[in-house]
Amino acid sequence: MTSTHGAAAREPIAASTLQSESRRELLRATWVLAWPAILSFSLESIAGLCDLLMVGHIGPTAVAAVGVGMQILFAVNSTLFAFGTGALAIVARHIGAGHRHAAQETLRQSIVSAAVASAVIAAPVVVLSYPLVRFFRVEPAVVDETVRFLRVVMLSTPGAAVVFVVASSLRGAGDTRTPLVIGAVVSILNIAAAYVLIYGRLGLPALGVVGAGSATALAFSVGAVVGLAWLARGRLHLVVRWTGFRLDRGLVGRVLRVGYPAALEHLLMQFGFFVYVIFVAEYGTGPVAAYFIGARVLALSFLPGLGFATAAGALVGQSLGAGQPQQAERSGWAAQAMAIAMMSSAGVALFAAARPIAGLFVDDPAVIADAVAFIRVLAVCQPLMAVDFVMGGALRGAGDTRFPLLTALIAFWVCRLGAAWLVTHVFRLDLEWLWRVVIIDFAARAALKSWRFRLGTWMQLAV
Repeated sequence: MTSTHGAAAREPIAASTLQSESRRELLRATWVLAWPAILSFSLESIAGLCDLLMVGHIGPTAVAAVGVGMQILFAVNSTLFAFGTGALAIVARHIGAGHRHAAQETLRQSIVSAAVASAVIAAPVVVLSYPLVRFFRVEPAVVDETVRFLRVVMLSTPGAAVVFVVASSLRGAGDTRTPLVIGAVVSILNIAAAYVLIYGRLGLPALGVVGAGSATALAFSVGAVVGLAWLARGRLHLVVRWTGFRLDRGLVGRVLRVGYPAALEHLLMQFGFFVYVIFVAEYGTGPVAAYFIGARVLALSFLPGLGFATAAGALVGQSLGAGQPQQAERSGWAAQAMAIAMMSSAGVALFAAARPIAGLFVDDPAVIADAVAFIRVLAVCQPLMAVDFVMGGALRGAGDTRFPLLTALIAFWVCRLGAAWLVTHVFRLDLEWLWRVVIIDFAARAALKSWRFRLGTWMQLAV
């Protein structure tokens, strides 16, 4: 009787130990995929930050011009999300199921389609740049500088398309280190070329904002060449050969069916940012510059969320491809827990260091004060951003790309922009209240995506 009770007492301990070891292994696998992605996104954001810092020495007009121009570029690059998100989800499923050749063909078709589509979309933006920039209702000096920047930086779109699709597909296959190296090449070249071209070093003329756009175009073009060369070399998780290539409309259509909601989500978000900047512009050029400073800081602050979202997407997609939906669910929650821990800590540091960070960009005390207020709002949002990014990444990895689109419509367009309209046109409150509506946006996103992931309907989706 004693031995029976002893065995019964030992069983829960053994099960608990096994569960703990399994969780540690899952966290380790998540971290192995996440850290190269975090570092890769960090390098990309640092490059953008350095560009803005260098342009910031020219003045607030140049900062606002590059900020507006980048918003337009981000909107054009929505095409990348259609192909990149679709390719990641399908490649991850194929790799999980052991169908490597199908994964490689998905990547090959996506590269060509994304490069062509991005170039076709960028062309009218160059032609219609003046009316497009005037939509922001910024001052005439900002319009002229933005157009000069925009017409050059649009040359980066085909190269960026190739880099994005290659990186997304490799991450879906479980290789996050190669995209890190490609990203490092792009970022380092971007920073070096921007320094030379913006300020006129090595005997070249100082090009200002045009130099910043030229550096971006050069860096992504070189990154595309590097990525394609490594894929052809045959030493990566995926291999791409170009002999006998023919466009497979059925496969491209499959990628787009999965990815188009992500592209539409990104486009609506970027257009929403346009509208939000219009509300900010009601307070003057200084607040517009402050907003874009905060946006650059934001791009650094949510990098852990992006990294863990990438890991969650890859692990969820591969687990579903292998027929293990419960493992997919555990992967999503593990990635979220790690992201919340890291981003909450970053939020505390960001709140404390808001003033010295803002002072790195400009010398204008009014712009610094506005930027500090915005940065501190973003610091408060960090845990909410962690949930938003990771749950969104997990859902997209499963092929559930439509619900994040619905979330963007509700959280951004209804919550953020609706509140922004009330602040600026109904109650006519101070600028700080316009910054605070961002908290409502991220709270809604986090709540909706967590509910959707917990519901589990994504486990039955076919891609």
